Amino acid sequence: MHGCSNVVWVPEETRFPWVGLLTLAGAIFVSVTSEFLPTGLLPDMARDLDVSLSTAGLLVTVFAGTVVVATTPLAAITRNMSRKALVVVVLLVIALANVLAAIAPSYELLVGARILGGLAHGLFWAVVAAYSAHLVPPHQLGRAVAITSGGGSAAFVLGVPVGTALGHTLGWRAAFLIIGGIVVVLALVVIKFLPAVRHQVPLRTGEIPIPARRDRSLPGVIIVCIVILLVLTAHNTFYTYIAPWLVSEAGFPADSVAFLLFLFGGAGAVGLVIAGFTTDRFPKRGFAIAVLSLMAAITVLAALTSNQAVVTVAFVVWGVTFGGIPAMLQTRMLHTASFRLRDLAAALQTTAFNVGIGGGALLGAVILDGTSLSALPIAALVLFGVGLALSIATDALRVARARRSLS
Repeated sequence: MHGCSNVVWVPEETRFPWVGLLTLAGAIFVSVTSEFLPTGLLPDMARDLDVSLSTAGLLVTVFAGTVVVATTPLAAITRNMSRKALVVVVLLVIALANVLAAIAPSYELLVGARILGGLAHGLFWAVVAAYSAHLVPPHQLGRAVAITSGGGSAAFVLGVPVGTALGHTLGWRAAFLIIGGIVVVLALVVIKFLPAVRHQVPLRTGEIPIPARRDRSLPGVIIVCIVILLVLTAHNTFYTYIAPWLVSEAGFPADSVAFLLFLFGGAGAVGLVIAGFTTDRFPKRGFAIAVLSLMAAITVLAALTSNQAVVTVAFVVWGVTFGGIPAMLQTRMLHTASFRLRDLAAALQTTAFNVGIGGGALLGAVILDGTSLSALPIAALVLFGVGLALSIATDALRVARARRSLS
């Protein structure tokens, strides 16, 4: 008999799954580091492969384009596979792609290795973006997403700079090999520590499966994707060209840009922590406040370029406010999508993020060709404003509809 015991047993499933979420964060860390590793090594790669710098830069474009095109179809094909097994498989494919990149004897074969990596990376995000929602109850989603998103922030603050340093010291091929080995280690960590989840809704007797296009949450999912697209396009329209803007418009010396970008990355990590504490309690107001604060920071950047101290502070505020926004949007997506639509929603979300990243860079280039660097923050502000207005209007319509249904 255990009636005399004063110890209260807490079921495993009610505890916050720190180990599983930190394992996901580690997997995201190596995947994002692998994605952006070429950015710091492009001159070395171009020189070694005897191609121009712009041609080497296409390795990043090809990777992102592959993610955009392939993520949703691959997610649909693999929808019945175990989520945990799929995470392990795609990590091993990412590791293989890095090894193939390291030993590629020509630029063309290196492009092939990057395409393989892009296929795996897109599917990886389609699975991982929804995984935390299977591990925690809805009221802990914001906290869980912030923890897993920390892996992406750490990749920019630590992973890519360290990978770049390794590439400069040992050669770019050695950097790809080392990252490939680390990805294999993380795959083994996933096998050991990541809890398996049930991601499919069992049908009741006589129930007919509903096609995704008839799921009631699909319109909301599409609207969140549009908000993601607008916000990421706005950010990358300006941020892609922030280095030349800081030098030409704000007058910073070129050798100070790296430190400013480091400040921005660190500020983003702070913003992610803040989002983890606030998103679950204030999902709508938190997002609106973050975007409005970001827009205020960019307005200050554009209006007071002659004061470098003010520009630095505004740049850090931009980093803090934007740092939590992707996690907020991911949390909103998981709350919006029905259980059965989560994996498709995660795939669409991954596509929207990557279209926004690439589209913002392209829009910024078009604006630069037509005007000047000073027009970039204005374009970013307009797009941020449209994205925020759509988000607020959608929330207001949802509240009004809910009130009508109760009356």
